Amino acid sequence: MTQKKRQIRGVILTLTGGAAWGFSGTCGQYIFANSQMESGMLAAIRMLGAGVILLLFTLFAKKKETFAVWKKPAEAVRLVIFAVGGLMFSQFAYLTAISYSNSGTATVFQNTGIILVMIISCILARRLPRGKEITAAVLTLIGVVLLATHGRLDGLVISGGALTWGGLAALALVTYTLLPGQLLKKWGTPLVNGFAMLIGGIVLAVAFRIWEESWDFELHIVLALLAMVILGTVIAFSFYLQGVADIGPVKASMLACIEPVVATVISALWLGTEFAPIDLLGFALIIGGCLLVSMSGEKDAQADAEDAPESSRAVVSGADTE
Repeated sequence: MTQKKRQIRGVILTLTGGAAWGFSGTCGQYIFANSQMESGMLAAIRMLGAGVILLLFTLFAKKKETFAVWKKPAEAVRLVIFAVGGLMFSQFAYLTAISYSNSGTATVFQNTGIILVMIISCILARRLPRGKEITAAVLTLIGVVLLATHGRLDGLVISGGALTWGGLAALALVTYTLLPGQLLKKWGTPLVNGFAMLIGGIVLAVAFRIWEESWDFELHIVLALLAMVILGTVIAFSFYLQGVADIGPVKASMLACIEPVVATVISALWLGTEFAPIDLLGFALIIGGCLLVSMSGEKDAQADAEDAPESSRAVVSGADTE
């Protein structure tokens, strides 16, 4: 395959993966609106389903290596911590934020975590933020204020639950980025995320006692669940990671910013969610801030990684955060 065709494939797959993530969030909003299912149960089902599929794929592709991570105690402990404090926290906070607001708003709030990762990267690299990074942080802050207040500082226009869980979803993106360290690089994303999803799903299933809940789902709810598990998790991850391999992490992360756009558009067209013009302005500012961080460039990230302590290099070099 020529380099040009590889680049085209990378762009298409990355955009498709980001769009699938956006559609998945809207499926979650649909489930909350049309059933009695709560975020804990939905997150458990999504994680268990995706974990099983990813691990079956890993068993088929790399049978001998599938369980090797458990033979190394330190890495096994890190994997469990990542599963609970990173991936499970991220999935539960994101879906709970959707339940209090909508998929577009929750996705945009979650993406503000990219700014937090940038700030931590600067601290670990022992440097001040660059011009683009400062601008990105300011745009994001203004965008969040507009979403929460519509420019009126005498009260909130979104619920306290939406703001709280949106903020936790952003924080969860940070922990999801920081906790795996070199696990993803050494063992591969399908294996690490497969075990992490399975572990996180089991923990949520026990915590929320999902076997005691009603499993009498109508067909349209089952289809939405399947879309979240297969399209929004397995396929989205696979397409995005191939896109990263084809066009590089910087371009891929920029193109993946299509996720909140797709979530917002589908939420409005499919579910009739109404967004005020000032909401859309807030979305645009936050997405613009995320793009600016991505545009800081691979050379800057590599320079940070070289200057930072060994323990922090995985952070400042960037990580797959979806």
